[in-house]
Amino acid sequence: QVQLVESGGALVQPGGSLRLSCVFSGLTRPYWSIGWFRQAPEMEREVVSCFNSADDGTYYPNSVRGRFTTSRDSTKSTVYLQMNDLKPEDTGVYTCAAGYRTYGACSGVGFWGNGTLVTVSS
Repeated sequence: QVQLVESGGALVQPGGSLRLSCVFSGLTRPYWSIGWFRQAPEMEREVVSCFNSADDGTYYPNSVRGRFTTSRDSTKSTVYLQMNDLKPEDTGVYTCAAGYRTYGACSGVGFWGNGTLVTVSS
């Protein structure tokens, strides 16, 4: 069974940085994807990054492109989300998710973590 555990959420000031971690297990098949999603209060959940192993490419929406970066440490089976120049609108519960052959923006992910809260406020 695929499992994912997020950590690293915190209260940060606008303009600050934060790195989230997603420790995963059970991704034994090729062409897997791990994405980061966020959901603000009373807002729809949205994808903020999607790493696809098939081409080692990462999708970012315009709202975070240039500020957020996904990386991974295969030794630790961990995917990171480095968030820089944080803005109040980045506030939300961040969750990592995984799936097989989802490609693109991780629209077909089926395995979800528990979520970690990121609050950007002065």
